[in-house]
Amino acid sequence: MNDLDHRPGVKEINLVRRNLKLEGVTEDNREAIILEIDTLVGVESVSFDASTATINMAYDATHCDLDGIEALLQAHGADTSQGLWTKIKEGYYKFVDQNIKDNDEHDPHCCNAMPKALPGSRKK
Repeated sequence: MNDLDHRPGVKEINLVRRNLKLEGVTEDNREAIILEIDTLVGVESVSFDASTATINMAYDATHCDLDGIEALLQAHGADTSQGLWTKIKEGYYKFVDQNIKDNDEHDPHCCNAMPKALPGSRKK
């Protein structure tokens, strides 16, 4: 796949897939949550599996992050599960998202110039 196969604002190299168990999702707020997350810039896809109470998302980590998505969930009365495994995954996801964002902002440079003569050394 290339970047043209994705939604605007999503680059293949920065695309991540996240699956988190949620609490507090009801039939009343489920559609609003999915719709609001789906309209965020950088979100490729989002779905909710009611049988496992799991949200499945794919997004560009340079444009979106879990903190923003969690704030959106809390605004609708839902939140990520308080279970240990969910908290471990959430911490790992945030770490990886931050690394992707930092690497995207890093401007690489090459230092292939000849070294300057050290003070006190003689030129021949």
